[in-house]
Amino acid sequence: MNPVARTNICPEIGKPDSVSLHAFGYTVPDASARASFVVAGSGEAPEGGASYAQGTIRPGDASPEGVRAKAQWVMGEMERRLSGLGYGWREATVANVYTVRDIHPLLIDVLAPITGLGRAVTWHFSRPPVAVLDYEMDVRGLPREILIDASA
Repeated sequence: MNPVARTNICPEIGKPDSVSLHAFGYTVPDASARASFVVAGSGEAPEGGASYAQGTIRPGDASPEGVRAKAQWVMGEMERRLSGLGYGWREATVANVYTVRDIHPLLIDVLAPITGLGRAVTWHFSRPPVAVLDYEMDVRGLPREILIDASA
């Protein structure tokens, strides 16, 4: 377990001029509220072992079936990470998906562990920072979320 959860992405539209920080999240223990967590982003390649080029699920396959296979693998990885923290999909309140591929066909089945609970799925039209990856996701579970718009 890493105390720092992060997701690196590259926006497809409205790209910043340089590397930047768009947002960050943190959790605060609260005895009166349920536990909170942030699960770091993962793309469709197992960590450790093979290189991204060798370990990526269906590399270069942007077909609907290829994207589905990538999303299924990432969902499994998110579930593994949730379990490692002692949680499951019921405790998740938000999932962020980062891809330029169409996720609409995935909402009814692949993403059903979270959409079926009425939780938010936010689709960020962006790419993972590794050229061979197409699909990244992170998950969080929060009893309360505060968003601050620094541009206001």
